Amino acid sequence: MLKATFTKHKLSLIQPAATSRGILKTRDTWFLLIFDSDNPGLTGIGEIAPLPGLSPELEDNFEFFLKNSCKEVHDMEEEFNWRLQEYPSLRFGFEMAFLDMENKGNRQLFPSKFSTGEAGIEINGLIWMGSYDYMLKQVEDKVKHGFKCIKLKIGAIDFEDELDVLRKIRKNHSSAELEIRVDANGAFTKFEALEKLKRLSEFKIHSIEQPIKAGQLQEIAKLCDISPIPIALDEELIGINDIRDKEQLLKTINPHFIVLKPSLTGGFAASEEWIELADDNDSGWWITSALESNVGLNALSQWTYTLKSKMPQGLGTGHLFSNNVPSPLILKKNMLHYNPDIEWDLSRIYG
Repeated sequence: MLKATFTKHKLSLIQPAATSRGILKTRDTWFLLIFDSDNPGLTGIGEIAPLPGLSPELEDNFEFFLKNSCKEVHDMEEEFNWRLQEYPSLRFGFEMAFLDMENKGNRQLFPSKFSTGEAGIEINGLIWMGSYDYMLKQVEDKVKHGFKCIKLKIGAIDFEDELDVLRKIRKNHSSAELEIRVDANGAFTKFEALEKLKRLSEFKIHSIEQPIKAGQLQEIAKLCDISPIPIALDEELIGINDIRDKEQLLKTINPHFIVLKPSLTGGFAASEEWIELADDNDSGWWITSALESNVGLNALSQWTYTLKSKMPQGLGTGHLFSNNVPSPLILKKNMLHYNPDIEWDLSRIYG
């Protein structure tokens, strides 16, 4: 008989991370453990990692709902997709744990050349907001370590200072040498967005994620039509669960790209719906972690490899935490790898 339990873990960032939504120092996550009482040696582990301010489940009594979901785990195996439709991080955590069980509880959710250590995934280098010198130092460190694509968080400091950072980067690194993505997290108002996009375009930016806050469909559609920089939807995808609504959103906005975070879009199957619709709409896409621990990052990375995208992915977050779950995930220059010779250390999950 299937049973489930969970444990809460507070991840601590090595360096406080500034975003347009505030300063992030810690990150709460919940590890879901599903096991068969008839086979106690087999345990599937999932990660439930809602983000404050973005994940809809945090608006309710989250842990109460999680406890009830664990009590109903015997019904969840076939029904979690619709039972947890409005709770994307829970849906993702249960999907992850069930997949882990199906694959003998060895954290090999999507066996491939990635999980055997034969291939890696190219990732972007994440540059956090901060002072002029701090941001430039991060960029040069990433370039030194072989990154060919960086992603800058913008919108929390003075816009002119951010332009100065980009100006310096482009002085040192051409667009042929270094791809620059920026993520505004909805920081621009609809009145100033186009002018800011025009100024950013001087630096040959690959794309900008979510320039204005989600929910302004006609405004973001208009921007996608006239922006000098390709626009990627991110927060705009959260809470859109029905496939017909997903299709309508993409047709209405017609974005250049979408950015998928399964903790916020409801897991692998739900994200694959977005991918299929984006392909039909001629919109590009890539996968980004939502600051999960290495448990979630491992599942994301294995799945991402099977998608065969040639774009750099946003999966370089495992090194951000001082108390992450030790895992076989390793960085080699700008490539994320899985080393099967390294053992998982799950003591922070099991206590």
